[in-house]
Formats: sequence, C-alpha cells, structure tokens
Amino acid sequence: MDLLRTIAENLLLPEEKVRNTIELLNSDNTVPFIARYRKEVTGNLDEEQIQKIKNELQRVENLEDRRKTVLESITGQRKLTESLKQQILTANTLTILEDLYLPYRPKRRTRGMIAREKGLEPLAQMILQQKVSSNSLQSLVSSFINEQVLDDSSAIAGASDIVAEMINDNAAIRQSVREKGLAFGKIVCEKTRGAEDNRKVYALYYQFELPIKHLKPHQILAINRGEQEKVLKVAIAIPDRDWLRAIHSQYLPDRKSLFYDILQAAIEDGAKRLLLPSIERDIRRTLTESAESHAIEVFSRNLRGLLTQPPLSGLVILAIDPGFRTGSKIAVIDQTGKLLETVTIYPHPPQNRKAEAYQAIDQLINQHSVRLIVIGNGTASRETESFIAEITKKDPKLNYLITSEAGASVYSASKLARKEFPELDVSMRGAVSIGRRVQDPLAELVKIDPKSIGVGMYQHDVNQTQLSQALDQTIESVVNAVGADVNTASAQLLTYIAGIGPALAEKIVDYRDKYGPFIDRTAIKNIPGMGAKSFEQSAGFLRIRDGINPLDATAIHPESYSIAQCILDQVHQKGIGDALGNPAAIENFSVNTDLAALAKSLHTGLPTLEDILDEIARPGRDPRQDIPKPILRKDILSMDDLTQGMALKGTIRNVVDFGAFVDIGVKVDGLLHRSKIKSGTSLRVGDIIDVLVLSIDHERERIALEMKETVHDRIEQ
Repeated sequence: MDLLRTIAENLLLPEEKVRNTIELLNSDNTVPFIARYRKEVTGNLDEEQIQKIKNELQRVENLEDRRKTVLESITGQRKLTESLKQQILTANTLTILEDLYLPYRPKRRTRGMIAREKGLEPLAQMILQQKVSSNSLQSLVSSFINEQVLDDSSAIAGASDIVAEMINDNAAIRQSVREKGLAFGKIVCEKTRGAEDNRKVYALYYQFELPIKHLKPHQILAINRGEQEKVLKVAIAIPDRDWLRAIHSQYLPDRKSLFYDILQAAIEDGAKRLLLPSIERDIRRTLTESAESHAIEVFSRNLRGLLTQPPLSGLVILAIDPGFRTGSKIAVIDQTGKLLETVTIYPHPPQNRKAEAYQAIDQLINQHSVRLIVIGNGTASRETESFIAEITKKDPKLNYLITSEAGASVYSASKLARKEFPELDVSMRGAVSIGRRVQDPLAELVKIDPKSIGVGMYQHDVNQTQLSQALDQTIESVVNAVGADVNTASAQLLTYIAGIGPALAEKIVDYRDKYGPFIDRTAIKNIPGMGAKSFEQSAGFLRIRDGINPLDATAIHPESYSIAQCILDQVHQKGIGDALGNPAAIENFSVNTDLAALAKSLHTGLPTLEDILDEIARPGRDPRQDIPKPILRKDILSMDDLTQGMALKGTIRNVVDFGAFVDIGVKVDGLLHRSKIKSGTSLRVGDIIDVLVLSIDHERERIALEMKETVHDRIEQ
C-alpha cells in the first residue's frame, strides 16, 4: 500500500486507478492494450498516464530494492540504529538514500580510516563537539601519542581527516549544499588552453557564467559535449555562505573551545577537498539527467509527428536519391510500394548528361503513369529539384516534393534491405526507401533505427538505453494507434504490435507466406507461438481487409464482437439503415439511445461502447487521414525569390528548444524562433503552418520566420 500511495501521490492520480493499472501491468498486459481495451478498469486513463505509472512503478521498485540492500549492509556491520533505520525507510529518492548510506558504504582506505586505525576518533569527536576545557590543548592531545602517532601535529592532522570525512558523509549537510547549489550556484565555463575548435562550435561558452537555475537543456548538453571534447573546462561555483551555513547547522565552531581553529581548518579542508567536488558531480549529474530526459522527450515528440504523417497512397511514385559524381538513383514504385523499375541518371557535374536524363525520366513517367516525383534532401537535392521543376511545370498532373532522406543509407545497408532487394546496390535501395517513406511513412520508417531519422538534438550524447526505450515506446504507440494489416505488414511493423515482438512477427510472415492470407482473426491463433495472451493483446490492432467477418477490419476487439453485433442488429431493427461504415446511422442511433443503459444491458462499460460505435461508423479508420497532406510543388523557389513579409506555407522539419525549422521550399529551412511562435501553440514535426518571412541572410544562408496563423489542428494519437 505504501508503494501504491507513493506512485499515486507522485503522479497526482487516484489510488484506485493506479492500483487497477498496476494489476493489469503485473498480469503481462501491454500499455496500448490497457489504454484501448481496459478503459473501465483504469478509469479511462490515457496511454501516456499508463506509461507514466509503469515507469514510476519501475523507479519505486528499484528504489525499494536498493533500500533493502542498504539496510542489509548496515545491519551486517551492526551499525543500524533505530533513527537511521527510519531515515532510510522514509527516503523517497535514490540520492537521499545514497547520502544516508555513504558513511557505511564499503570503500577504499581513506585518510580518515587510517586515522581511526591509529585510535584518533575520540580526538575527532572532541574537535566536533568543540570541547571546552581548562586543560591545555597539548595536554588533551598528548594522550593520543603512540608508536603510530609520533607528535601532536600528527594527532591533530589525523583527527582533522576524520572530521573532514564526517562532514562530507553527513546526509543533512550534503542534501542542504546540493539544494543550495541548484538554487544559487553558477556554472562557469572557459576555453581549455591550447584546445582546437576551428569551427568555433563552442565559442559561446569560451567565457560563460550563468546561474544553474537559468540553464536550458540544450546548453547543458552542449557544455557537456564541449567538455568531453576537451575544448571546455567546466566548474560549479557554490557561494561560500551557502555551504558554510549547511556545515555550521551541524557542526558549529565555538570560539571558547581549544579546538576552534582546528575545526575551522577541518571544515575548509573537508568542504574543498571532499564535499564540494562530490556535490559538484551530483549537480552535474542531476543537470545532465534532466537535460537528457528533456532531449529524449523532444526526440520522441518529433518522431511521433514524423511517423503520423499521412500516407500519399494511390500514386505511382518516381523516387530520386540525388548525387553528383555517382549519378542520381531513380526507383519507380507502384501504389503498393512494389518496385517497378530502376535507372541511374547523370544530369549534374561532372557528367552533365542533362538531355539524356530528361529523356529517361520522361520515358518512366509515361510508361508507368507517374504522378509524383519524390526527391531526397541530401547531396545535389536542390540541383535535382531545379531539374525536376522544368519537367513538372509542363505537366499539370505531375507534382514533386522533397523529403528527408535521413536514415535511408542506414536502411540500404541493413540485413532487411539486402533481403528485400538482393539484386540492387546500396544507393538504389535508398531511392526505394525515399519513395516508400512518402507513400507510407510509418510502414517504411519502422525499418530504420529511429536514432538515425534525424528529428532530435544531441541524440548521441544522451543515455542510449533510455533513448531507445523512449523511441520504441513512441513507435509502439503510433503503430498500435494506426493498426496493421496482418496480410501485408512487414515483420518490422508487426514487431511493434502489442503482444507480438520480433520472433512472433517473423512467424506471422512465414505463416502467411506458406499458407496464404489470413481470412479472419481466429486464423491468427494457428500461428506457432501465438498463445492466448499474445492473441488477446494483439488481435484488436491487427486488421484483415476483405475477410469473412467485416469486423476484422476494425479496431473492435474480438472479445467485443457480440456487443458490436447487438448494436448492428438494433440499428437495423430501427430501420435507420446499415450501420457499418455509416456515420449518419450511428449518429442517429446514438442520439436516440440511452447509451449508459445500453452499455449496462450489454454488460460492458460506456467507454468501450462508445469506442465500438465509433469503429462501426468508420471501420478501420486511419487516424493519419485527419492530418493535412504534405505540400506538393510544381515550381522551384529560391532564396532570391523571397522578400521580407512574404507569406508562405511550410512544413515543420524539426522542433528544438529554441524554435522550429520549417521547410518553405527553398534550399535551406527557415528558423521559426520560439519568440515568433504564437502563445499556446504546440508544434510537431510534419505540421503545415502559415509563416511570414522576417529576414533573409544570403551570405549565411539563413531565413527568419514568424507564424502567421495557428497550426492546423492535429489528431492526438
């Protein structure tokens, strides 16, 4: 109950909802399944809330495991007092727990340990207690002289080492200094003498000082990288008054004591040699963890925006992976993504075979009825755009767009690409990927390591395990929100369906290759390894188009088919018309029916009933359909064509801490600084927005933008 209460309080959620969700998670239910099909149990918690409960549960369990280890260790040393035990039991963070454990943690021999072995701990206690005596200092110290402690100065030095370590190990002092450092400390950076930074990447931080509380996540990560590359020297400065006040709250020097000066010196030594360097590391770690968490969150949000881009289905696409010396690779793919033909053209230097390239493209367009040309945004992309614009201007049915080719080379060299196109060279596989990621971004991009897709900042500097977990969760969330056609989806896409995973995904593909397409959802149970739990978790997210049962094409779970059939029958009996795929009929039925009473009579909850009604009205609806399609172009726009105040439509390519980069159809993306974004507007990768050109810097190739209107509404996945 304590664990449950802790999670509920930390997440500001009712205990009952947290308890029920944890029970579902502990019964091996996946987050997408719980969010979609167990709304009555969780009290209608959304996917993000459920994921937070799962993460917090893991954090609290890890804390409890560490607490148990600490208690066992201190008990084994026979040093566990009732007071210390209570402090350990009530520690609510790992940092506080480790502070309490620090004096008892096994460690290498220190100066203080050596002094204790020499019998100097009683003298250290006199120093800490600021013993007041009528005796002389020499007479008090002389009793500690022995074969190992040769004189008074050695005794005082050893005892002072013990005091310094006790100050450093004091949990209350550490916590106070850490809090003061975060609240009032500064980060100070300077350029390392003799360090090379030819591109002046870190010039902003050559002489840099800023209060810690004002640091932005991207600044922290930039400073960390500069330090790792030995360009920057970084330090945390905590005002003396703050760390002194913390120490004096526990150990206060007394001018009447013979040990006053000794304690003063021990405090100075303990703080500067032990405490402050340790707290500096703690603060740097705290800042880094916070910055990394923020960067991962931004990356995940951008990835979601990219993966939820609407597919441009129903078009034959001519995809180009541009290049100079090695030529531009062209792949023509049909409406289903099947490769039809490939060719390499050389319209650019050094070959300059432009007429020949024009003829080859014209032939491909006519032969395959191409309606869209997709150009990768890498090397020679704008030169290729200029060339293609000459073609599209002459054909009213033909358009082009430029898409990010980030990660295409990673896919091209992968085992999967070799399996899909063993006869193609690496660069030609890249052209296929470029075309397919426009045709169905989600289906294609799941084949690529998300860290290679290029929608984040400092992705190589953050905790890679946490980054991978967060990005996998994002992909899983999007894939299950969209669903997957079990008869056409790749193993990579199926891997992210709730309850499946890589091994079972491969078995699904192997099974359909051997026995043909699945005719209904019950046939999925025949797949080796598809147990009852896997089927329960995955069935609602797997679609079967044109199967025996039309409900198999919807997100209605098979466990609710009887409920769905009752609704279909009732709609039909009321003479409203066929319900499936008829939004008007379902709207009519819902308005004229007591849905709460109906849910009760069908032994289900109202949220589930409403979801079933939505699916009946729009069976198998792809949520990406509600998002504006990418901007198609016919003619090229250059920076020379831009003027201050010009209004344009643009597509968000990346969102970062200081704003967003927007593709407005010219060679470089414009920067929409956060100060120029309308208050309350949330931008995501793929959003299509209206912008005004504020300024054009031709020399530095920079374009400053301002939002003209609010971003188009987007469906929340």
